[in-house]
Amino acid sequence: MTMSAEPATTDTDKTDPYRVVIVEDDRSQALFAEAILRGAGMLAEVVSAPERLMATMEQFAPDLVLMDLHMPGTSGTTLTVQIREHPRFEQIPVVFLTGDQDPERQLEVLELGADDFILKPVRPRHLIAAVQSRVRRSRAAQTRQVPSEPEHHPVTGLFTRPVLMQKLGASIPSTTGGALLVEMGNAIALRNRYGYAGFESLMNDAGRLLGTIAKGQSAARLSDNAFLVLAPGLQASQLDAYARTLRDGIGYHDFHVEQEPLRLRCAIGHAALSHGFADAGAVLAAAEDAVRNAREQVIGIAAYVPPPDLAPPTGGIADALRASLSGEAELIHLAFQPVVAVAGGEDAQFQVLVRMRDAQGVEQMARDFLPVAEASGLLPALDRWVMERSLVLLQKRRAESKPMRLFVSQSPRTLAQDAYSGWLVHALEQASVEGTSLVLDIRLDDALVHSMLLRQFCERMVPAGVQFCLSQYRHSADADMLLQQLPLGYLRLAADFARQPLPPELRDEMREVIDRAHRLGLQVIGQAVEDPQAAAALWMGGIDFIQGNLVQRAEQALDFDFQHATL
Repeated sequence: MTMSAEPATTDTDKTDPYRVVIVEDDRSQALFAEAILRGAGMLAEVVSAPERLMATMEQFAPDLVLMDLHMPGTSGTTLTVQIREHPRFEQIPVVFLTGDQDPERQLEVLELGADDFILKPVRPRHLIAAVQSRVRRSRAAQTRQVPSEPEHHPVTGLFTRPVLMQKLGASIPSTTGGALLVEMGNAIALRNRYGYAGFESLMNDAGRLLGTIAKGQSAARLSDNAFLVLAPGLQASQLDAYARTLRDGIGYHDFHVEQEPLRLRCAIGHAALSHGFADAGAVLAAAEDAVRNAREQVIGIAAYVPPPDLAPPTGGIADALRASLSGEAELIHLAFQPVVAVAGGEDAQFQVLVRMRDAQGVEQMARDFLPVAEASGLLPALDRWVMERSLVLLQKRRAESKPMRLFVSQSPRTLAQDAYSGWLVHALEQASVEGTSLVLDIRLDDALVHSMLLRQFCERMVPAGVQFCLSQYRHSADADMLLQQLPLGYLRLAADFARQPLPPELRDEMREVIDRAHRLGLQVIGQAVEDPQAAAALWMGGIDFIQGNLVQRAEQALDFDFQHATL
């Protein structure tokens, strides 16, 4: 997408900002188009990985899709057909950016469902005018009634995720019934072999079959390769046999991809509602625990087993935490470490770190007391305490015309609480804080265990503009899948990559991870940087941001000079 820089014009219509999804695998071109549209007062969301398009469409609800015609592994026309098959988006304008001068190719684009095409190179004014014109006409053609969200997936006929989660929540509390998480195996290998379109076709076929063999029970697709089945009428003792029925029904079926027959092996974890879960998020967390165990079983089936009912820790750290969270003492506080752009810049952004002073006044790191907080059942309260104070700081800085961005760590089990997303959206609105100034920081190990919980939460928070960072990142097949499944904006590398001297295998892994993240449109943070040699190695690897004691130790003050920072 080659453009010459010109001042952006703005649309003066008294309407909500136009919302545009930009589908572009080249990061620099995508960011440039995004800047042009944002400069014209529009809201823009970049999709650099085709497999994330439909999830982004559902979350962002665009007025228009600006699509690159040629992308690795797929094409814009294939994605347009996919958009048009979704009832909610069949009327959304799709405009192509292409350097292809072939009139026959342009005609094919229009015949496959696109509304217009813009030839590269395009001037910013032309791009803005074309997008504004299309969105104005589309909005004018729509009725004032907001279409209701569909209850069923248009291809598989299964319930949509939000609908099934509502049904699950309505089933609690209950002495009968259960939830079963059905996870199709070898997802990465299947996607690599058949490509995105082939894999999606296979999962849709699996979803249709699951709807048939579920025998009247409700089901929905939760992620790329996982389905949730709600069986409210079954006794806990019947769940295992029912899981075998689902496993065998899928495992002995002959699927076909590109006329090639294959069979799917699945792992199933089930959780009985009689365990007394607090909400739908807790049920899903239990089912995830069970399916993780099922992967290691020969039969591929496992039941959720609640942890032992141990008395919560008392004395020492536990009592100090309770006193601080109740307001009886002030032993916990926040510290902040700057996250600095290696290319320079004035944007202020800090990672929020929680600290606690013990009875002798010695400051304790989070790793010293978070396990106690979790064992005591205090982690959700601590997470909310940290979030509340972070929002107060964001509100204060905004009032002082000194905006900043905060990276705030949160536990997946906290985020999974049914009421937490609603509370956070309301808290942002009450504080008049832009969602983009908040980045929720999730540890890789936690995300791998609770990927579906996080996906549910992310879908609720993305419309508010809240961003996400995956921390302590080391490459693995499962970790790479998370990069595609979650709507991330940032990736924070594990501290291993800041070691000096950096072993050759880690150096190669680091460069591969950074390159992969950039292709997906993510910005990468190098953490725990203690010396110039580590900073240089990260810089040579293509890092975007650096964080660590080399830049500044964590402090309670927010006075770091980003404008004059040098690395």
